[in-house]
Amino acid sequence: MNLYLRLLAYARPYLIYMIGSVICMGILAATTSAIAYLIKPAIDDVFLKKDLAMLYLIPALVVLAYFIKGAADYGQAYLMGNVGTRTVTDIRDILYRHIQSLSLSFYSKTSTGMLMSRIANDVGILQRSVSDSIKKILESIFTVIGLTGVAFYQNWKLAAICFLVLPWMAIPIVRFGTKNRRFSRKTQERMGAMTTFLDETISGNQTVKSFCMEEYETSRFFKETRRLLDVSLATIRVSAYASPIMEFCGAGVMGALLIYTGGYLVIKDHMTPGEFFSFVAAMAMLFRPIKSMSRENMKVQKGMAAATRVFEVLDIKPDITDKEGAMALPPFSRSIEFRDVVFQYEDKPVLKSLTFTAAAGEVVAFVGHSGAGKTTIANLLLRFYDVNAGAILIDGIDIRDVTIRSLREQIAFVAQETVLFNDTVSNNISYGSPTVTQEQIVEAAKAALAHDFIEAMPEGYNTVIGEKGVRLSGGQRQRMAIARALVKNAPILILDEATSALDTHSEQQVQAALENLMKGRTTIMIAHRLSTIRNADQIIVLQEGDIIERGSHRDLLDQKGVYTRLIEIQSGYEKKTHDVEEMFLEHVPGPADEEE
Repeated sequence: MNLYLRLLAYARPYLIYMIGSVICMGILAATTSAIAYLIKPAIDDVFLKKDLAMLYLIPALVVLAYFIKGAADYGQAYLMGNVGTRTVTDIRDILYRHIQSLSLSFYSKTSTGMLMSRIANDVGILQRSVSDSIKKILESIFTVIGLTGVAFYQNWKLAAICFLVLPWMAIPIVRFGTKNRRFSRKTQERMGAMTTFLDETISGNQTVKSFCMEEYETSRFFKETRRLLDVSLATIRVSAYASPIMEFCGAGVMGALLIYTGGYLVIKDHMTPGEFFSFVAAMAMLFRPIKSMSRENMKVQKGMAAATRVFEVLDIKPDITDKEGAMALPPFSRSIEFRDVVFQYEDKPVLKSLTFTAAAGEVVAFVGHSGAGKTTIANLLLRFYDVNAGAILIDGIDIRDVTIRSLREQIAFVAQETVLFNDTVSNNISYGSPTVTQEQIVEAAKAALAHDFIEAMPEGYNTVIGEKGVRLSGGQRQRMAIARALVKNAPILILDEATSALDTHSEQQVQAALENLMKGRTTIMIAHRLSTIRNADQIIVLQEGDIIERGSHRDLLDQKGVYTRLIEIQSGYEKKTHDVEEMFLEHVPGPADEEE
C-alpha cells in the first residue's frame, strides 16, 4: 500500500484529470448497469406483454445508453491515460535528475547498463501499468459496483447466494499477483544484467574483435538470454493459470448455480423470466470486469516490481551535497591549499596527511607511480569525493562550505580520457557554456590548435563527430577538450594526464595548445610524461599517498632521488620510441599526417 500511495503522490499535480476520469468511469458503470437492467422490460413488456409503446421506447433507450457509454469510455480512457503518461514521464525525469545528482562513488559501484535498464525498461513497464492497467482496474471496480446494484435490485436472495462465491475468486487473484510480482522483479533484474552485458560488449567491440572473442561473447549472451527466458516462462506460466481458474469459478460454478437457482425461482413464479435474464445479464457483465481485474492485476504487479526498483535508486542519498547555508565561492584570487588531507577509498588509504599550497597563477605538477594518489587530488578538488580528514581551502575558504556548483564553475578540467558527445563540434566545444558565441568558439579552437582540422571537416563546426568523438583522432579529441576548457574560461585548471595516451607528434601539438590554455591560470597538473612538466613552478612527487620530494625541475634533479630515476627511466623509453618513429617515417612515402 505504501508503494501505491507513493506512486499516487506523483499523480497529485494531475488531480483534475483523475477526477474527470473517475466521473466518466461512474457514468460508464451507470450506463453498463442500465443496459443490463433494460433486458427485464425488453423481455417482460415487449416479448411477453407485447406492449407497443415499450417497443418504441426501449430500443431508443438502448441506443442512448450505448452512446453515453461510448463517450464516457473515451473520456475515462483519455483522461486516465493522460494522468498515467504524465506521471510516469515525471518519474523518469525525476529519476534521471536524481541519478545526475548522485556522487561519483555511486557510479563506481553501479553499471551503466543497470542504470539504463532502470530508466528505460523499468519505467516503461511502470508506464504500461499506471496508464493502462490501473485505469482498467478502476473502471472494473465501478462497473462491478453498478452491476451488483442491478443484481440485488432484481433479486437480492439470488444475488446474495452468488456473492457468497465471489470472495473465493479473490484468492487466486491475490496469490497469482504476488507470484507475478516476484517473477517480474527477477525478469527486470535479468534484463538489467543483459543491458549491462550489451553496453560492455558493444562499446568494447574493438577489444572483442582484436582478441577473436566473438564466439565467446556470443555464447555468454546466449546464456544471459536463456536465464531471461527461464524467468519469463515462469511469469507466463503464472499468468496463464489465472484465466482458466477464473473461468472455472465464474462461468462454471457460478453459471451452474445461477441456472439451477434462477430456473427454480422462475418455475415457482417467484421471479419473472425478464427479471431472471436481466439478473443473468448483470452477472455475466459482472464476470467480465472481475476477470479483467485478475488479468490487469498481473500487469500491475509487474509495474509494482518495476516501481520498487525505480524507488530503490530514488532512495539513494548522494554522498556529496551542499551543506545547509552553503555560500557561493567568491571569484578565485589567492591560493589553493590542501591542509593535512587524509582520504581513503572504502578501506584502502590513498592520501596520508597531504599538505601543499598552489598560489594564484602557479603551475603545480604531481608525479609518481600508478596508485600514488595523483588523480585523487583532482577528484577531491572538484569535490567528487569529500576528504576523510583535513581540509581543502580556496582563498582560505573550506570547499565544503561553498556550493558545489559555484566551486566547479571556477574549475576547468581536461582529463586523459576525453568525453565528447554525438553532437556538432560547436556544441561539444561550448558544452557547459550555453551563452558563448560562435566567435568565441572559433577563437578557443584556434588557441587549442583545432581550428584547421575542424574547418577541413565536411560541415566545419556543424559536423556531428559521432559517439564519443569516434570520427576524430586521439590528438583531435584532446584539442577539442582543451578548446572546451578555454571557452569555460575558469581561473583554476586541472590537467589529468592530458597527453599520456598520445603519440609524440600529437603530444607536441596538444602540449602547445595546453600552454595557451594555462596562461594566466592556476594549474594543477597530473603528469605521466615528465617532459610536459619541466616548467612547472612546483613538482610534487607522491609515493603511496605521501609527498616524498618537492621542488622545481632543476631542484629535484639536483636531489638525485625518485624524480631523477623516473626521468631516467622515461627518457630511455621515450628515446627508443622516438627512434622507432623516425625509422618508420623514413620508410613511409609522403608526409605523416596524424589527422589521418
